[in-house]
Amino acid sequence: MKKFLLLFLILLCAFCLFSCGEDEKTDTSTPVGNVRVLNVYNWGEYISDGSEGTFDVIAEFEAWYNEEHPSTPIEVRYSTYATCEDMYAKITSGAGSYDIIIPSDYMIDKMVAEGLLEELNFDLIPNFSNIDSKFVNPYYDTENKFTVAYSYGVVGIIYNDTMVDEEDVAEKSWGLMWNEKYRGKILQFNNPRDGFATAQYYLGLDVNSTDRATWEQALDKLIEQKEIVQGYVSDEIFNKMTTGSAAIGAYYAGDYITMSAGNDALQFYYPTEGTNYFVDAMCIPKGSKNVDLACEFINYMLSPEVAIANAEYIGYASPNTAVFTDEGYIEDMGEDAMDILYGQSDTINANYAYDPCYHRFSDEDQAFINGLWEDLKTESAIEPWIHVTAAVLVASALGFGIYREILTRKRSAHYRKKKQ
Repeated sequence: MKKFLLLFLILLCAFCLFSCGEDEKTDTSTPVGNVRVLNVYNWGEYISDGSEGTFDVIAEFEAWYNEEHPSTPIEVRYSTYATCEDMYAKITSGAGSYDIIIPSDYMIDKMVAEGLLEELNFDLIPNFSNIDSKFVNPYYDTENKFTVAYSYGVVGIIYNDTMVDEEDVAEKSWGLMWNEKYRGKILQFNNPRDGFATAQYYLGLDVNSTDRATWEQALDKLIEQKEIVQGYVSDEIFNKMTTGSAAIGAYYAGDYITMSAGNDALQFYYPTEGTNYFVDAMCIPKGSKNVDLACEFINYMLSPEVAIANAEYIGYASPNTAVFTDEGYIEDMGEDAMDILYGQSDTINANYAYDPCYHRFSDEDQAFINGLWEDLKTESAIEPWIHVTAAVLVASALGFGIYREILTRKRSAHYRKKKQ
């Protein structure tokens, strides 16, 4: 009983620590006077928001639109989700009303099949011509009726080179995530698709298989790993890795670019066994009351100045030709980041025998996978690390201010340089 009480208190503490700093507006479609409301629902840490002197996409869009249309002013209300599954649950339950969402490829595939997305009015999106042809008519939207690519990337392993021995990363393997030497210093994804994939790629299994035996094999591998995992994370990985409270974590290449600005000791590699290649795209949920306005927002996001500033901030690879061919963008990102985002990512899956991109599952298969994930999360093997987790949460809270200060100074210097 004491263990469960302690765990409850830790989780309550974690919720307070990591939610008190969020700056989200409550989503609602209710107009204020004659002001129209555009509700944007996006991943966390996934838009240039004006912090540290960066370009504020939302504020600038409001200012631009309201200057162009003074008789029909708008307000953008922006909120975030941690996983595609969270977003899907909120959309399908009717718990939120949104005009723009930015899901990943496999979730778009599912939402298209279920009739959950509005067709786009491309007459209002002339900047769509900036999108690289390889991101037009993708597998999840074969006639390109519902989506405009926002960013893309590949999952890899982030590690702290002051905490991880060089010989342990020489093979660039997923095996680092299972290395006993780093017990209590490893972070795993906190969502089933990415979490299972780390084991599936490592074992050479198909991430899109419907053979339940292969998923149970991956579960066994994750249970084996659980004894040495510090925690299962989403955006918390930013604080944990930049403050040095964890040494190893699997996450997205674009987020590594952001994290490395806060800690020079952080390094990155794509596992040689194979890894997920993903595309996130802007969509309009079915039932939006502001389809035309949402299309104008999408078009605005594709304009060169906005797209470049946004891509630099979020750190992900851009499918927008106006971005990745821009000399200023290339110089600002630097050779190493350009190689990670646009060079290595194109060839990393040469040894993987299956399609590395996630595809949708039937409701029955997804329920089975979710059930396995719950089995993993409720396994008692993690109990010895409850106290470690509590200590890490406290350390993360104390280190958060340090991380923000470091990042503020680096980003401020970066943007001052750019304006000179």
